[in-house]
Amino acid sequence: MRRTTILRTALSSALSSALLLVTAALGPSTASAVDRSPAPSRADTPLSPGLLTAMRRDLGLTEEQAAARLRAETAARGVEGPARRAAGAAYGGSWFEADSGRLTVAVTDRARRAAVEATGADTVLVRHTARRLDAAKARIDRLEAPAGVASWHVDPEANTVAVHVAEGHRDDPAVRDFVARARQAGPVTVRTAGDVPRTFAAGTVGGDPYYTGNVRCSIGFSVHGGFVTAGHCGSPGATVYGWDRSHVGAFQGSSFPGDDYAWVSVGSGWWTVPVVLGWGTVPDQLVRGSAEAPVGASVCRSGSTTRWHCGVVLAKGETVNYSQGPVHQMTKTSVCAEPGDSGGSFISGDQAQGVTSGGWGDCRGGGQTWHQPVNEILNRYGLRLHTA
Repeated sequence: MRRTTILRTALSSALSSALLLVTAALGPSTASAVDRSPAPSRADTPLSPGLLTAMRRDLGLTEEQAAARLRAETAARGVEGPARRAAGAAYGGSWFEADSGRLTVAVTDRARRAAVEATGADTVLVRHTARRLDAAKARIDRLEAPAGVASWHVDPEANTVAVHVAEGHRDDPAVRDFVARARQAGPVTVRTAGDVPRTFAAGTVGGDPYYTGNVRCSIGFSVHGGFVTAGHCGSPGATVYGWDRSHVGAFQGSSFPGDDYAWVSVGSGWWTVPVVLGWGTVPDQLVRGSAEAPVGASVCRSGSTTRWHCGVVLAKGETVNYSQGPVHQMTKTSVCAEPGDSGGSFISGDQAQGVTSGGWGDCRGGGQTWHQPVNEILNRYGLRLHTA
């Protein structure tokens, strides 16, 4: 049975009523519809004091700066789609500029700048279109990468495909051969990564721990009928136990490597709510949608080992080369994580972003972490995000 302290920090009576309503509406079966057009959070939505505190701690911002940044990021999410359509075939990528608080869009055709800027975005001229860079990355994805190559992704701001080589491995013969072949695929820049990436499962709901055999991972986000999490945490049919070791459900779908996502059905007296746990460090966060934050936007993570930490989105669509094999279409962040955080929630404002996959470093010395975008998981399994 689910513990009664799921909302560890007391919420207002109005919020409690809302949670009771959405919980009562949850049926035992999985909905077939997908939340394909999640609405971004409104600019006038009250900001969580705990979220602001976490951003102050991890991003070095004042409370006023954190609040202004969250509102600017909400506006940028709304601009990104129209700006991309205005750029058309000249679109070269986009990212959030923290200094200006605006979205910047790269274009290859000077004639498209006015139309893009009319949507509220800033523009820069670049040489390569996003389509060309995506095609180059797709060709690199088909190469077999040695262990010393950490990851690769399209970097729209630098207008290149960035290939990250683990520190101390650049001169490895296999790495040099991979880089040479990657350069033949298109515009490539080689960079140094802090370390070889690893997943964050630990041997022995979002952010709450669960157990599969001797593995501890973290819940990502509630969906109608269960929750989503990382694929490397369990195989289809594997039994899942909760924080108190009571039976929760089972993995209904799982993919790893190639992808790193899964979903778990919930039963046996457990239920789902649209909440990411704050662990008493910050208030529990309501999930209101899954609008994707742009590169450069702030993002926070909840996990059962290191709880709440924040950072920024560094890259999207990155291929991560784990020892078990590459995983595609990942989002890289500056947020730290440690073993046991795998599967946990990445959230920007009140918008679900993805489930924790892996990374390098830890929350004492710093590092980077990747997440699998949540909308990809919802679409893959035909799930509907449980929102407030």
